[in-house]
Amino acid sequence: MEKTFAIIKPDAVERNLTGKILSRTESKGFRIVAMKRVCLTLPEAEGFYHVHKERPFFKDLTQYMCTGPVVLMVLERENGIKAWRELMGATNPAEADEGTIRKDFAVNLEKNSVHGSDAPETAAFEISYFFNPAEISS
Repeated sequence: MEKTFAIIKPDAVERNLTGKILSRTESKGFRIVAMKRVCLTLPEAEGFYHVHKERPFFKDLTQYMCTGPVVLMVLERENGIKAWRELMGATNPAEADEGTIRKDFAVNLEKNSVHGSDAPETAAFEISYFFNPAEISS
């Protein structure tokens, strides 16, 4: 079993898509082993996305992530990172495959509804950024 980190972003929470996204997640064999709904502060968003600090979209991304509540999750299943990225779809929803979360729910490239870790090292950082071990029930 492999753990990965996921976020249901403000645009999806605002449009009441949390339940639909959770249903798809579980129907694809993921176990939700930790979950919480929070409003990120700008310093939290900046720390989380620190790897993109020098990128031109950093300011817009971090500000957007603070526009409303998000749902933070630790997901678990065989090949969890790869499987979650496949279920999310391409970052740009216009390029996402049919049946993916981003193809079906994203508004645009910035408001693309979900986030997911891209590698084991990233997942480890992202999970520990928002969850302590006692909050994760494997």
